[in-house]
Amino acid sequence: MHPWLACVPVRAEQYWQAALARSRTATAEGALVPLQTAVVPAAGWDPFVLRRLLGATPKHLRAAGPKPNPFLPWDRALEVDRLTGGHVLLLNKYPVQPGHVLVIPSEWRPQSGWLEPADWEAVLQVDTDTTGLWFFNSCAAAGASQPHRHLQLLPRAAGEPVCPLEPQLLDRLQGKAGRPAMAWAHALSPRTDPGNPAELEALYLQHCQALGLGCPQHDPQPKHPYNLLFGQRWLFTIRRSHEHCAGFSVNALGFAGYLLATEVSDLNWLKSHGPWHLLAEVGS
Repeated sequence: MHPWLACVPVRAEQYWQAALARSRTATAEGALVPLQTAVVPAAGWDPFVLRRLLGATPKHLRAAGPKPNPFLPWDRALEVDRLTGGHVLLLNKYPVQPGHVLVIPSEWRPQSGWLEPADWEAVLQVDTDTTGLWFFNSCAAAGASQPHRHLQLLPRAAGEPVCPLEPQLLDRLQGKAGRPAMAWAHALSPRTDPGNPAELEALYLQHCQALGLGCPQHDPQPKHPYNLLFGQRWLFTIRRSHEHCAGFSVNALGFAGYLLATEVSDLNWLKSHGPWHLLAEVGS
C-alpha cells in the first residue's frame, strides 16, 4: 500500500472513512494521483507550512485559466457519495493529504458565479459528519483550476488545528490586534450555529457586500476574485487581485497558512520578503 494511504483519522466519521476507502481503490486503479511533497524547514516563515512538490508539476497547477470540465461527467472511480440538492462528494484527483474531497453540483454551475443555498446545504450535510478546513477559490485569478463549481474540504481529526493561521484568526475574533497585520481586503466572522446552512449563506453574502464583491440580486457574478475559508468556528473571505507572485501559485490555502513550492518558485524571494508579504502581493 502507498504510505500516503496509511494515515487514518482519530474519529470514525462516515464520509472521511468512505473517502479513505475510495482512495485505496482509486489509487490502485490509477484514478487517484496523490501529490508527493516534502515539508521545507522553516526559514523565518513560521507559522506557515511550506511544502515542496516532488516531481513534475501537475497540469492543473502549471497555468491559471479555463480547463476542460472534469466534472461533467465526473470520474465515477472518485465518487464518494451523492449528497442533498443534486450534489456529489468526490475525491480530489491530485490530493496532498488523505481524504481531500470536493463538493460539486452534478449539473453545471460556474466556479465564478455566486454560491447558492443548495451549495451550503450540501456542505453542511458533510460538515455535520466530517468537519475540517473548507475552502473555495472563486476563479482562476483566485487559484481555481477548474471552471465547474467545487468547494473543497481537508478533514481534520478532533482536537487537531484546522489550519496554521487559525490562532491568528481566533485572536482577531476576540478583539486582539494580531501581528503582523493582514494587509489585504478581508472579512472575518464567527460562526455561532455550525449546523445551520442559512447562517453560512448569510455570512457569505455579508462578506461579499463588505468587500465590494456585490450581491446576487444585482450582479450576475462577483465583481472581484476572492477566496473563502471556513471551519466550524469562523468564516474568512479574502478579496484577490491576482493569482501568483515570485513563482508561487496562491489559492485559498495560502491564506490558511499552507504554501506549495514548485520548480518555478523563488525561495530566496520568500526568505527575504516572507509569506505575509506574499499574501499582501496577491491580495487586494
